[in-house]
Amino acid sequence: MHTHNPAPAAAFADTKPHYELLDGLRGVAALTVVCYHLFEAYATSHLDQRINHGYLAVDFFFLLSGFVISYAYDDRWKRMSIREFLTRRAIRLHPMVIMGALIGAAIFYLQGCSVWDVSQVSIGALLVATLLNALLIPVTPGVEIRGVGEMFPLNGPSWSLFFEYIGNVLYALVLRKLPTAALAVMVGLTGCGLAAFAVLGPLGDICVGFSMTADNLAGGSLRLLFAFPAGLLLSRVFRPVRIRGAFWLCSLAVVAIAAIPRLGGAERLWLNGLYDTLCAVVLFPLILWFGASGRTTDRLSAAICKFLGDISYPLYIVHYPFIYWYYAWVKNEGLTFGESLPGAAALVAGSVALAYLCLKLYDIPVRRYLTARWLPARKR
Repeated sequence: MHTHNPAPAAAFADTKPHYELLDGLRGVAALTVVCYHLFEAYATSHLDQRINHGYLAVDFFFLLSGFVISYAYDDRWKRMSIREFLTRRAIRLHPMVIMGALIGAAIFYLQGCSVWDVSQVSIGALLVATLLNALLIPVTPGVEIRGVGEMFPLNGPSWSLFFEYIGNVLYALVLRKLPTAALAVMVGLTGCGLAAFAVLGPLGDICVGFSMTADNLAGGSLRLLFAFPAGLLLSRVFRPVRIRGAFWLCSLAVVAIAAIPRLGGAERLWLNGLYDTLCAVVLFPLILWFGASGRTTDRLSAAICKFLGDISYPLYIVHYPFIYWYYAWVKNEGLTFGESLPGAAALVAGSVALAYLCLKLYDIPVRRYLTARWLPARKR
């Protein structure tokens, strides 16, 4: 069974015991996302990007989110309103959304390069973009200030929080009420939809959801509508299996899945789509099952899981504004990866440090204040 340790900072508002290995795996996945984004500076497209499948970490996040939310909240609905649940989730997620937007705005004018010209953007346009990002209101291509089509041009990864919020609302209104058999049918159907998009679609991957285009909205919705309910379903049917070294094995699997090169090239896009489907629909649920079954057996692994879990969400949110800056630096200076390695290392280390500082000095205090302000004492 999972160990019943005190809940880490990432979940202090909920009093249930925690799956600590899943916290650790979320942190590992967040680190793979940072490394994946670093290599965007050297790629001409998804076909030649290193750490090629880092985008699949988002599918793992959605799956984890569904699992943990079901575990934490399914048995609380007799004494909890929909409004209270959504308030809890907003307190948990939104302070860092705002911080990500502010960081993105603060360093926006340092990020100019040939791919996007930030010098032409007025302070007024930047302030509007900051407000929209902070409120998690997406913008359409052609209107956004960077000019690369993102729905959140100050902090690209905010797109997945937009979908995460949709998942939370769907859970509160519909998904939690579905019988397990109906939930299983939904997961089966959306899994088939995701497979069709990946294998038969024009992209050959599921690296979508970050833009307000038809492909991105369809693909992003399918990613959420499979993974989030699949996490809910897994939580309902979960029975632990005996497994040794679960954290290390599952971490290695997540890193390996992210690092696999693009398959099939431009000629056989379907082959990469098949790989994405296998990872999202089969391998990630297995990794989650094994991770939830495992337990930390020593202080070191427990401390590593707690630290990784605590910084996972802040790291995911704060790193990308620095990726834009790094990208501009690499493009403007014409650097190879070897030449920019010190900058890359500084970005990863700095992002982890910034995530930890944001957690301790901003996120936890703000969430404590909002919890005291908005949630009645008897419900905390």
